[in-house]
Amino acid sequence: MRMLATLMTAGMLVFSPVPAVPGTGAPKAKAVQGATVEGITEYRLSNGLRVLLFPDPGQPTITVNITYLVGSRHENYGETGMAHLLEHMLFKGTPRHPDIPGELTRRGARSNGQTSFDRTNYFETFQATEENLRWALELEADRMVHSYIGVDPRRAARILGTEMTVVRNEFESGENSPGGVLYKRLLAVAFDWHNYGNLPIGARSDIENVDVGRLSAFYRTYYQPDNAVLLVSGRIAEAKTLGLVREIFGRIPRPARALPRLYTLEPTQDGERQVVVRRQGDVQLVLAGYHVPSGSDPDFAPVSVLAQLLGDTPTGRLHKLLVESGKAVAAFGRPLQLRDPSLLVLGAQLRPDMPLEPCRDELLKALEDPAAQVFTEEEVARAKEQLLKDVDLTLNDADRLGMALSDYSAMGDWRLFFLDRDRVK
Repeated sequence: MRMLATLMTAGMLVFSPVPAVPGTGAPKAKAVQGATVEGITEYRLSNGLRVLLFPDPGQPTITVNITYLVGSRHENYGETGMAHLLEHMLFKGTPRHPDIPGELTRRGARSNGQTSFDRTNYFETFQATEENLRWALELEADRMVHSYIGVDPRRAARILGTEMTVVRNEFESGENSPGGVLYKRLLAVAFDWHNYGNLPIGARSDIENVDVGRLSAFYRTYYQPDNAVLLVSGRIAEAKTLGLVREIFGRIPRPARALPRLYTLEPTQDGERQVVVRRQGDVQLVLAGYHVPSGSDPDFAPVSVLAQLLGDTPTGRLHKLLVESGKAVAAFGRPLQLRDPSLLVLGAQLRPDMPLEPCRDELLKALEDPAAQVFTEEEVARAKEQLLKDVDLTLNDADRLGMALSDYSAMGDWRLFFLDRDRVK
């Protein structure tokens, strides 16, 4: 079933505390070795933490990336944007690390965090020394359970009052993006019940009125070792690094709570849907979305190849059909590869003086006319080559690898990264 969204514009756009962690004298947690795939080895601590170690002696740096298997998919009514807001709050410190941004700067670390539909991750990349590695592991272990949002409600409330405005500004920035607005409306009409119909940024009213108690409960539920995947990559000695992880993260007890079980699936849908967004602006857009399988499904590999065949610039079918013919100024395609079934989104951008309807009709014809769905061996081979090259680039970039393994961990297993590559082949 197809969801169609169009944007027609002209002019300017207006638009209760956790238990204390035992001291350093506590015995190291046990670590059970799991799978090894192309140099990455998994271990699991007795408290449930999954640890991925990827030694790369050729790198001058180390990257520590921790992924929590919680994103906007896990938010309840009135809580949209909570996972993203919590990401911001975890940079606001702990009693032991009151100035996390300052520490990162003093260490010369490159760092960031990101919230998606299925997961939230934090990473820091720094010069490869044992001292820096210990510091980064201790920082992540500390803010896993000792962030102010979980241990100091009064201070957390004061911080939240300030940070909420930062997130609201981010929300308003998205509202001033024609592509962002149309994409949000497309998701909303594509999903009746599933939380993929809400962007991780959330609703303005939920951002402005978030309750610190609910945010703290969300943190204490999901920010625990049995819901996290830790990746350490770069110039590391595997045995010594595993010993540090066991020493530092092994102090955190396995929580007694059971994680909430999510079971909402999008039902079979009964026809095409269309949404039209009209605002003042200087750009026009048309998007078409099609339901596709979950990211771990074997059929997602051909979906990825199809998106590359259609949406690449300048070799993609839509670029040749719409841009080179003068009907649009840009064409694109991107599949949402997520834990649950999601969308393949394709579209085009036009200037305000260009007629939108001919471009929309040509786009849908290219996507839905059986006569247009004939691809040459050369086209398919080129699309696969581009996707496989991207995998190679990811394996040679610690930041990109961390993001990729975060996404695949949230889909069900980090090894899907390699399985997906082989399915594309």
